[in-house]
Amino acid sequence: MARVTTKPASAGNSREFDLANVALREVNRFLHQDAANEGVAQVRVLNPDGAHSVACGLNAELEVEVDGNVGYYLAGMNKLARVTVNGNAGPGAAENMMSGLVRVRGYASTGAGASAHGGCLVIEGDASLRCGISLKGGDIVVGGSVGSFSAFMAQAGRIVICGDAGDALGDSLYEAVIYIRGDVRSLGADARFEPMTDQDLAAVKELLTTAGFKHAPGEFRRIASAKSLYHWNADANQEY
Repeated sequence: MARVTTKPASAGNSREFDLANVALREVNRFLHQDAANEGVAQVRVLNPDGAHSVACGLNAELEVEVDGNVGYYLAGMNKLARVTVNGNAGPGAAENMMSGLVRVRGYASTGAGASAHGGCLVIEGDASLRCGISLKGGDIVVGGSVGSFSAFMAQAGRIVICGDAGDALGDSLYEAVIYIRGDVRSLGADARFEPMTDQDLAAVKELLTTAGFKHAPGEFRRIASAKSLYHWNADANQEY
């Protein structure tokens, strides 16, 4: 197995890895173990070339910057770390994230932020299908639009969409709340528009500030669950 080689960056507590020369397994091992032991707080990763599982399973207050496009499961199961990708991300970015911040400066493929329990995922471009499915408490802010079935069965958390949404947005929502600035092709089962409250405006402002977007909170609409799916209704004949 290739030996890990690191290149000191400008600060003494920083390291730089080039995936053209170093195995990703070794980079992730450094992030999981050696970074804390060596007092490294900032790591830069070059030439990811679509690699899968970059910076997965982190459990430390690290700053990780990835220069280029990544594949599946960027920063999956992230805890505490702040991960930035200067490119696009494949399916499952920040899947099952617990805390921290994951930022994709480009576009994100299907299932971004799926099952996230905490933390914040920021996607500066568009997100594909099923963004935020089964969300369990995390926050997602999308600078562009999202694809169909986004927020499907989202149980808790908040999603801010600065662009448009495809079909079946919020299908089978539970307690999660969606804020959208653009058009919605269609709402999913049990999702409905509701009036924005002062609390909603404050939440949108907070999340936009975190993401670095400058839209006015008053431009967004609230989508939440009508809660008709919470209990079985034998008379509904499967029509909701």
